[in-house]
Amino acid sequence: MSASPPWLTDLALRLAWAPPWAISLALVAVAVLLALAAHFVLVRIVRRSLSRDAFWSALAVRTRRPTRMAFIVAALSLAASIAPLTTGQAAGAKHLLLILFIVLVGWIVLTALDIGAALYMRRFNVDVEDNLLARKHLTQVKILRRACAVVIGLVTVGLALMTIPGVRQWGVSLLAAGGAASLIVGLALQPLLTNLIAGIQIAITQPIRIDDAVIVDKEWGNVEEINATYVVVRLWDWRRMVLPLSYFIQTPFQNWTRESAALIGTAMLYVDHAAPIDRLRAKLEEIARGSALWDGKVVNLQVTDVTAQVLEVRCLVSARSAPRTFDLRCEVREKMMAFLRDEIPDALPRQRLGLVETQPVTA
Repeated sequence: MSASPPWLTDLALRLAWAPPWAISLALVAVAVLLALAAHFVLVRIVRRSLSRDAFWSALAVRTRRPTRMAFIVAALSLAASIAPLTTGQAAGAKHLLLILFIVLVGWIVLTALDIGAALYMRRFNVDVEDNLLARKHLTQVKILRRACAVVIGLVTVGLALMTIPGVRQWGVSLLAAGGAASLIVGLALQPLLTNLIAGIQIAITQPIRIDDAVIVDKEWGNVEEINATYVVVRLWDWRRMVLPLSYFIQTPFQNWTRESAALIGTAMLYVDHAAPIDRLRAKLEEIARGSALWDGKVVNLQVTDVTAQVLEVRCLVSARSAPRTFDLRCEVREKMMAFLRDEIPDALPRQRLGLVETQPVTA
């Protein structure tokens, strides 16, 4: 956007007899038409030559508007350099066009980032039952994409501010942490930067992933969305809990699907001391084998505690996912209690009272 081509200079000389404003408008019109023609030809060439490449063909389609505007900005900058404008007018026009060009480049880079992330995520399907690997990559891509988008935005704004003398230090502060202004910006952006760093840590170490079953703040739910600064957890009753990313780095929480989607569910029963444990264990195995929710791995019944009134019996069953495990636990409770009520009601908890026989008092 510096030197002007000879043919454009000759055109300006031939139009020297016209008023300055007419020459400027003519140069602008010619520059815009040439930019549109060059952009049209270049896009056609790129789409034909790279039609088999999904990334470049998608980039050529998605960035038609910003690249067209970038061509126009470059052409207008050339026109402004030879137009009959005053030094101040030419400098102001070039400065404005430079800022617009920086913004357009940032727009194009963000679009390329979105296309690359979308194409990468197409390789993984989270709708299958065993989707641990897919959720792992999906989480990494989403967090890193948002973090990179924020960085690109900050760099774009910083470069644009650096072209303005009055606020140049603010632009430098966004690009390099130095000076008093950088301290102010750093303090103002501390929560954002903290969560961005936490997001990068989560993307690398992955204590949580998309669709993980977690318990946070004594609430059970699934990780629905991971953004650049916060996480949305969909609770079991469809409420949404919004937490900062730093929460999952600094605060203990339970992740039920950290290594595998399969879970062991627990159903507690309280029965009388005389309850036939062997019959209860056999009934639990019968319920598990007859359920479509059971994964065929774990089924067990044990007496885990004895109190003065009841036996505490723990039923263990496993399923392939957290929702199926929850439903299987409920099914086990319902059918075991129905079995106790209908088949062995004497095994239900009872309150025993003892009567003490006293001797008659003799005179």
